[in-house]
Amino acid sequence: MSTSTTASVSTHILDTSAGRPARGVAVRLAARAGRDTGWQALGGSATDADGRCKDLPALPEGTTHVRLDFAVEPYFATQQADAQQDAPANRDSGTGVFFPEVTVTFAVTPGEHYHVPLLLSPFGYSVYRGS
Repeated sequence: MSTSTTASVSTHILDTSAGRPARGVAVRLAARAGRDTGWQALGGSATDADGRCKDLPALPEGTTHVRLDFAVEPYFATQQADAQQDAPANRDSGTGVFFPEVTVTFAVTPGEHYHVPLLLSPFGYSVYRGS
């Protein structure tokens, strides 16, 4: 939860190729205080049955930038048989996933909440600031 001196972050993932939430995707959270400082790993979580991470760590006071790292390759490896049966990789002997990881970095302001949905497929993704 955000306070007047900290921001807060939440996320969820929708597998657009399967038309459902992406369950079991590992998500790591890191923060930094300023463009010229190093990243501090804060921990992580995994998406639940609704594709949401409900227990991401709180951001430290002074955070100005946040990084979310999504480990999507293991998700697609387990989903290949079910959700991806008609994906081009299965038809054309491809690797099955073009982006094995997705990293999203964004600036934050104290007191604000940032919900960052990831729309995912084996060959592309998009993110946006949600509500």
